[in-house]
Amino acid sequence: MSAEAKVVFQRPHALLPVVTNYCPGCPHGIVHRLVAECIDELGVEGDTVGIAPVGCAVTSPDFFGCDMIEAAHGRAPAVATAVKRVHPDNVVFAYQGDGDLASIGMAETIHAATRGENITVIFINNAIYGMTGGQMAPTSLPNQVTQTSPYGRDVATAGYPIRVCELLSSLDGVAYLERVTVDCPKNVRKAKKSIMKAFRNQVDGVGYSLVEVVSTCPTNWGLTPQDSFDWMRENMLPYYPLGVYKDVVADGFANAAEAAAARNADCPVAHPATEGGLR
Repeated sequence: MSAEAKVVFQRPHALLPVVTNYCPGCPHGIVHRLVAECIDELGVEGDTVGIAPVGCAVTSPDFFGCDMIEAAHGRAPAVATAVKRVHPDNVVFAYQGDGDLASIGMAETIHAATRGENITVIFINNAIYGMTGGQMAPTSLPNQVTQTSPYGRDVATAGYPIRVCELLSSLDGVAYLERVTVDCPKNVRKAKKSIMKAFRNQVDGVGYSLVEVVSTCPTNWGLTPQDSFDWMRENMLPYYPLGVYKDVVADGFANAAEAAAARNADCPVAHPATEGGLR
């Protein structure tokens, strides 16, 4: 008698059975699968709303089985805020690239984070504008050659790259920040764990969570997929170190608001006395 077949891997239900339009070797497909697996395991597909802005992720509504909304370039956090406030019991996530999140959408990113909106943000950092032809992005490295920096990014005129996790870690409204990558099976598993934590934080009301995925763009970098990962490891990871940049639960707090209150404990106006008016 033959042994019963055991399923060891299958497509997540929240990921539709269609072919994506991402370039060969693009990590977007890996990250989509991880997001879908987390949605499946949490059992929230019917209660999840994803926000897809302009950029390579603009077609992601074609691939996810949950409800999806298109947002104008950079406005995904604003749209996610509206959806979450109107439907607080829904799980709401924004899926954004670096040009979208850290350039035209930087104001929305900063203010959604500092307000402590209880949303989840999946941030793909491949150091370039992918969809529109490979221009320099806010995250492009010093001396990195792009279509609009053919001699390399000159920090004297273009400034330095923006480290998003480090920037947001100073904001009181933020609950969780982690930078991951998906260049090997071990790191894919770590990335999924991080994405799951970001979703669980939202379900538990912990606050704003963002997972940054250091990624590649083989097409616009002009490299093979494997060479792209090698270039990423050699150049991007030293500039964008992996790891947890903020985790209020790990620090012993129930949520971002509780952690913020502790940090601001010595500010009288921030903590009115319960009796007798302001202290």
